[in-house]
Amino acid sequence: MDAVLKSLMQRAQSEADAKKRPSREEAEAAVRTLIAWAGDNPDREGLIETPKRVVRAYEELYSGYRIPEDAILDRTFGEIGNFDDMVLVRDIVFYSHCEHHMVPFVGKVHIGYFPVDRVVGLSKMARVVELYARRLQTQEHFTSQIITAIDETLKPRGVAVMVEAEHMCMAMRGVQKPGTSTVTTQFTGVFRDDPQEQVRFMSMLRFGR
Repeated sequence: MDAVLKSLMQRAQSEADAKKRPSREEAEAAVRTLIAWAGDNPDREGLIETPKRVVRAYEELYSGYRIPEDAILDRTFGEIGNFDDMVLVRDIVFYSHCEHHMVPFVGKVHIGYFPVDRVVGLSKMARVVELYARRLQTQEHFTSQIITAIDETLKPRGVAVMVEAEHMCMAMRGVQKPGTSTVTTQFTGVFRDDPQEQVRFMSMLRFGR
C-alpha cells in the first residue's frame, strides 16, 4: 500500500512539475540571453543554432527527471540457488551536474548488496545510477538516492554504495584544483551494523580486480 501511495504521489508531482515547465521556445530564449550576457553575439553564424542544440542536449543530460523511479528495479530473478553472499557491481561510470554551478562532476559508483531470495539484473544497477546522475545533484544526495532506491525496492540484507568523483566546479573555477577526488559512502543493514562487512566491501573494491 505504501509503495502504491508513493508511486501515485510521485506521478502527481511529475504532472505538477510538467505544468510549470517552460516551453522549448522559452528555454531557447534563455540560452540566447546567457550567450549575450557572456559577451558574445547570439546572432552570429557559429551561435545562431546553439540555443536549439543546448536545449536538445539538456533533454538528454537531464532525462532523469522524466524516468519513473519505480520502473528501473521492477524485475527481479529468483533462481539463485542457495546464494546468499555479496553481489558487487563496481566501476559504474557516470556523468552528472553540480546543482550549485551546473558544471559537470564525473566518476564511478560501486554497489554491493546481500540479496534475499531474489536478485536484480546487473544492468539495472547502472540504470539506477543513470537515473539519478541525469539530474542536478550534490554527490551526497546522489549517493543517498542510489542506496535508498535499492534498499526500498529489493529489501536486501544490506546495501553498500561508494561514489568517487571529480567536480569541475573545483577544477575549472574557484580554487581550480584539477584531479581532486571526493569520496562518499553509505551503508544499510548488515553493512551498517557489521564493520567487517564494510571492510570486506572496501577490500573487494581495492584488491578484487
